Amino acid sequence: MHAGSNGKEKLVVEVVAAHNLMPKDGEGSSSPFVEVEFENQRLRTQVKHSDLNPVWHEKLVFHVSDVADLPYRTVDVNVFNERRSNNTRNFLGKVRVSGSSVVREGQEALQLHTLDKRSLFSHVRGELSLKLYLSTKAEVKPPPAADADGGPIVSKKNKKMQRKAGNLVAPKQNTGQLKQLQPGPANDMKPVVVTTLPGVGGVFNDYSLKETRPHLGRTSSSYDLVEQMQYLYVRVVKARDLPAYGGGEAVAEVKLGNYKGITKRVSSSTSPEWNQVFAFSRDCIQSSAVEVFVKEGNSKDEFLGRVWFDLSEVPKRVPPDSQLAPQWYRMEDKKGERVKSGEVMVSIWFGTQADEAFSEAWHSKAANVHFDGLNSIKSKVYLSPKLWYLRIGVIEAQDVVLGDKMRYPELFVKVQVGNQVLKTRIASLGSGRSFSSPYWNEDLMFVVAEPFEDYLLISIEDHLGSSRDEVVGRMVLPVSNVERRLDEKSAVSRWYNLDTREAKAVGFGCRVHVRASLEGGYHVLDEATVYTSDARPTAKQLWKPSIGVLEVGILGASNLVPMKVKEGKGGTADAYCVAKYGQKWVRTRTVVDSLSPRWNEQYTWEVFDPCPVISIGLFDNSRVAGAGPRDTRIGKVRIRLSTLETDRVYTHAYPLLMLHPSGVKKMGELHLAVRFTCANMLNVLHMYATPLLPRMHYVAPLSVTQLESLRHQAMSVVAARLGRAEPALGREVVEYMLDHDSNMWSMRKSKANFLRLTKVVGWVVAAGRTVEMLRSWRRPVVSAVFVMVFMVAVMVPEILMPCVLLTMAAVGMWRYRLRPRYPPYMDARVSYAESVHPDELDEEFDSFPTSRGPELVRMRYDRLRSVAGRIQTAVGDLATQGERFQALLSWRDPRATFLFVVVCLVAAFGFYLVPIRWVVALGGGYYLRPPRFRSRHPSSAVSFFKRLPTNADGML
Repeated sequence: MHAGSNGKEKLVVEVVAAHNLMPKDGEGSSSPFVEVEFENQRLRTQVKHSDLNPVWHEKLVFHVSDVADLPYRTVDVNVFNERRSNNTRNFLGKVRVSGSSVVREGQEALQLHTLDKRSLFSHVRGELSLKLYLSTKAEVKPPPAADADGGPIVSKKNKKMQRKAGNLVAPKQNTGQLKQLQPGPANDMKPVVVTTLPGVGGVFNDYSLKETRPHLGRTSSSYDLVEQMQYLYVRVVKARDLPAYGGGEAVAEVKLGNYKGITKRVSSSTSPEWNQVFAFSRDCIQSSAVEVFVKEGNSKDEFLGRVWFDLSEVPKRVPPDSQLAPQWYRMEDKKGERVKSGEVMVSIWFGTQADEAFSEAWHSKAANVHFDGLNSIKSKVYLSPKLWYLRIGVIEAQDVVLGDKMRYPELFVKVQVGNQVLKTRIASLGSGRSFSSPYWNEDLMFVVAEPFEDYLLISIEDHLGSSRDEVVGRMVLPVSNVERRLDEKSAVSRWYNLDTREAKAVGFGCRVHVRASLEGGYHVLDEATVYTSDARPTAKQLWKPSIGVLEVGILGASNLVPMKVKEGKGGTADAYCVAKYGQKWVRTRTVVDSLSPRWNEQYTWEVFDPCPVISIGLFDNSRVAGAGPRDTRIGKVRIRLSTLETDRVYTHAYPLLMLHPSGVKKMGELHLAVRFTCANMLNVLHMYATPLLPRMHYVAPLSVTQLESLRHQAMSVVAARLGRAEPALGREVVEYMLDHDSNMWSMRKSKANFLRLTKVVGWVVAAGRTVEMLRSWRRPVVSAVFVMVFMVAVMVPEILMPCVLLTMAAVGMWRYRLRPRYPPYMDARVSYAESVHPDELDEEFDSFPTSRGPELVRMRYDRLRSVAGRIQTAVGDLATQGERFQALLSWRDPRATFLFVVVCLVAAFGFYLVPIRWVVALGGGYYLRPPRFRSRHPSSAVSFFKRLPTNADGML
């Protein structure tokens, strides 16, 4: 038994809630209860009558015979529907939880499980939320009234079915390890498991792209990729000549039916100023008049005055019309009589989402948003900071004074810019150099952003031991003083004096020779290279003119999975979109409490290259109700511009796929309208012949390791800057949009890439099989025609390349009618996400370094060794063939090299005397001869080649 348990620890299974259960009572609902079984102990919760989204919060306590064996045990959880008519129950789903997921009390987290079927014909849907932990304080309570088996009273048939269900060995693949979400501080917020939407026929998930037909182009000529949404706008500017009310804080309240918006509190005696806009969706208007109240801050029912407007008389405004000028209105009291003093300045109009006030307005659907989250629901446009590569070339130092002159110094230079720290190698002492004049000549690269607020800290240090370095001297240089460079011309190097203790004592100190420059000719990569959205250099004077415009209408989303549970509302989500192309980021407003949000917001980007990728991500806003600082990702869509036809509007519903520890999940669908337009098609076609990256990447290229390290530095800089915006764009959002973990090891990605490679080289394999079929002469007519064509091509080589090129052109024109008519989307099959093993998913979601147990790590290490062993064998075989080619002339085997030299001499005379076309024709005819004229033994040339020696003989 576990050393700390003393046999007193109990297993607590807290059944929290269920969501979206299958109705089984014949009336569109169910009366569910949960039954938990562990080590022949069976307990159940109360029955929630006629509730498909029940909430229990019941704790079931079980005895644990041996805590040390708990990781090898399972907890079986079954959900049933109680049928009062005949005291039976219907199966609603089951979950099998491994004991390895049980934690100590105080460390428990909400585990979200998708309900699994009991048999092939079970009709199951929904999710179950559980907490499992060990406790020494909990007490085992006696179970409720039960039959002889310890469970509720059920029929014999159901008892038999339940016993069969308990003997199932393993759950399906999509019920593997589950993602644990930390619940937020708000008591009314509970995370909910993401669900897999039912697929076609209940077998395959619907992960395909769907074409939609929204009603576009009704808003304005410049806002024609979204559907029109009508809003009532009320702008409350200020008030004046208010009656005396105590000199406290004044607020204005806009009321329309059941919706009520309140301005900020302003401390003013008679003339408060708010200048706030309120937007009420026309679909939600249930009143014929809108009222504006001016109140004292602490008063709820009393007001200083009010004005009201009849909605039938409110004007309509459509951009580009100028904004409606606000006017002064005399306020009324409760009796409808005008007050002696007091006016409020208000403007009111009907408009659409194309109105300039839309982005800054308070929206009626956000009436219940927590005050701290109000600013986080507005739509905003962000710009990435302008990034530069900072190159620091450390050349040498002079007059270095060491404290201990009896030891061999190990001098290196450490350079720090902000949070980025890099070190040079240990200095080398060339001919004629002393310890006081170390030499490095090494370049260090950093990422900095405008405006340059950081300082460059350079220090020379002496490595004294494994964890001890002594500073010899240091200097500080503002980054803004560094020279800017736009081409490959070398920057001017300078000597800088270092601050040292010896300098203060003797009047002089050491100095360092540094070449520093801000590289404006490079493009600073902050995205994965494959998904880059911009390749322009940093220096604006090197930019080329734009070639077109990309317009994206973010229409809405549908069938979103619930991301949280709110009291009285069930499962819901507070979704918003983030789109990123080039330096421009856009964020839509947050639609609160909706699984089918509608944004209908349109954004525009200048396009400088036809081949980059635009990324659009969907997130759940956790700041709306103060649930936590991190927003939850829902899914992402990538669209490559080169796959879009010009001047065509693409309206599709893109599947939002997310990979979870339990498998791939469809989180919903994102509805977009995309259009790429260009003014001059010749400029676009010319861009295909230009290099993808700026010139400096080819003149002075950076290594792959450098680029990857700099990309992570750039991503950290961008995340820090966007996190300081208002509203802030969270670091988790920036990292997800920039694919920060794209280079992490994943067995699934390795298999997917291998399958992609297999598909690419498949045509080579197919061509080889075709040639073997022709050589076999199983179809004599086809083989004879091929031999004749081959002979004609060899004898008349002038027609070979024209025929090949004409054939490729004909195939291309023939396939034009079969061209894809839709943009690319996330494909679960290409990602190898549908058939991945649960343990491989758990390994992919593991932290770095690993947080798993030693036994699991050992198993994965052995699996990796097995895969690496096969790769090692394949690489060794390739090396063996290459070394045999080298051995032809190496005289390692003198007899083989002698034979090869003699054959080369004879063949040289033969090729000189015989035209090359005859040699190729004879060789091809010999290779394609019928099988009856061939021997089954390998040829002499192959036998000779396989006898050559290799370096494998000398390997241990």
